[in-house]
Amino acid sequence: MSTTPINLESIAATYQLIRPYIRRTPIVEANGADFGLDSINLVFKLELLQHSGSFKARGAFTHLLTRQTPAAGVVAASGGNHGVAVACAARELGKRARIFVPAVASAEKRERIRGYGADLVVTGERYADALAASEAWAARSGALEIHAYDQVETLLGQGTVGLEFEEQFPQLDTLLVAVGGGGLIGGVAAWYAGRIKIIGVEPEAAPTLTKALNAGYPVDSPAGGIAADSLAPKRVGELMFPIAKRHVDGVLLVSDAAIQEAQEALWKVLRVVTEPGGAAAFAALLSRRYEPKPGERVGLLLCGGNTTAVNFRSHAGAAGANSVPPDFSAAVAKPL
Repeated sequence: MSTTPINLESIAATYQLIRPYIRRTPIVEANGADFGLDSINLVFKLELLQHSGSFKARGAFTHLLTRQTPAAGVVAASGGNHGVAVACAARELGKRARIFVPAVASAEKRERIRGYGADLVVTGERYADALAASEAWAARSGALEIHAYDQVETLLGQGTVGLEFEEQFPQLDTLLVAVGGGGLIGGVAAWYAGRIKIIGVEPEAAPTLTKALNAGYPVDSPAGGIAADSLAPKRVGELMFPIAKRHVDGVLLVSDAAIQEAQEALWKVLRVVTEPGGAAAFAALLSRRYEPKPGERVGLLLCGGNTTAVNFRSHAGAAGANSVPPDFSAAVAKPL
């Protein structure tokens, strides 16, 4: 395992390395009143526009650009987005990739993994099942393991989201970040290192960081809900946990209904389509689980957009097709 420290200097160096391979995703400023909230400054970071449809491409490219890839290629386990990102990076850099996903992985994410040319293996019901299968394959084949959230390279890559956000909007007071295994919030919190308030947001059905903080160390937690293919590992990572204890100011839980309402609001107001996990951070604000102070400048990471909520073919030729909203209720991960 790499001994590189997960800090501002290492994240900045990582950014210089991966910058030719990733998109500098845009930010969008909006007023809370646009969403029926108090009139405060909201700043959305559209990481769903990243290569592969999520922030995960940053960590994937970091691995492949800093580690030696054997002839057997790379292997990853994923609820979906990490697998898409590894497949994307592997194709770009001419590497072989095998991706293991559980049955809960959405059809959209499976299709994208195959579309990038990776070998796809669907196995088990949970991410933990896919991880075990991927580890067994790595032991047999010699393939390089790329963990979704609990390796140094993963956290350094995801931390570059924070670097970009600060460059684009240095006046931020608070940042809301969705939590699954914790690679994103761990990397981002390491970048900001207490200079702004960092709030984690988890689905009620997958409270991995909440349970870890309550116990004082990572523990197993439930893994279900509509964001189960992106925010429902068995537990948070060992590497991110000490970062979270130092630099994450709190963790909020949101319901599946709140996540779906956030998806719908983002479409209605910004014409942005996210997957459930991508809307989780905003769900905390929209449902008033997080209540900003007057004048507070709140950042929100929209971290993924790999969803089948939009089907343009089904709308083709229909009267008023452009006004037909995405069907978020039909495009969510099945609860475990």
